Amino acid sequence: MQVHGAHKSSSFSRRRKPMSEINVTPFVDVMLVLLVVFMVAAPLLTVGVPIDLPNSAAKALPENTKPLSLTIDKDGTLYIQDEVIKLNELVPRLKVIFENRKDDRIYIHGDKTVDYGVIMKVMGRMNAAGFSRVALVTDTEK
Repeated sequence: MQVHGAHKSSSFSRRRKPMSEINVTPFVDVMLVLLVVFMVAAPLLTVGVPIDLPNSAAKALPENTKPLSLTIDKDGTLYIQDEVIKLNELVPRLKVIFENRKDDRIYIHGDKTVDYGVIMKVMGRMNAAGFSRVALVTDTEK
């Protein structure tokens, strides 16, 4: 009786060569997961009302129209230009004013004794209504 395959097969007797290619699939998977995590977490890291503060060293740019001034005095009374206005009337009034002034900035003048929460409440309502071009006006230090 003759036995076929009495000698070992050549594939078992030789050692396997190490792979010279790097498998990047797990690396790509991890990077995609990190990307998704950071995309979700990034908006949560910015807290507060985004404002556009003017550079104090820059010269004032000439404007064609009178800038819109929003003033909060020491008692918390709110003024648009020189007219007294209530907080709940602010957003509808600004929407009417900004129908024709799309790219104008709103300048907020706050008395230094006004509670910070009052200013943030005003800015929060403006931001929620879509007014994001806001500048806080300050005096220069002497």
